[in-house]
Amino acid sequence: MLNKKFTIISAEGLHLRTAGILANELCKYDCDSEILYKGDMINAKSLLNIMAACIKCGDEIELQCNGIDEKEAIEKAEKLIASDFNVD
Repeated sequence: MLNKKFTIISAEGLHLRTAGILANELCKYDCDSEILYKGDMINAKSLLNIMAACIKCGDEIELQCNGIDEKEAIEKAEKLIASDFNVD
């Protein structure tokens, strides 16, 4: 299992577009992905679960990935968050 902490820099936090991008990208990897936020574990592959958490700009989250593609999933999430969810 790999864990990495991130600070959300997107001005609107994890709203519909950004949460959707994150969930869709993490679904491509063969691993369980969860976000630890304010003591709650959130399925990081679920758009609705991410949106329900109301994660705002400046909030810190911890992404936990466990499985075959855990390293790649963490790296992809890091790139997305650092680029303010700009997808090439």
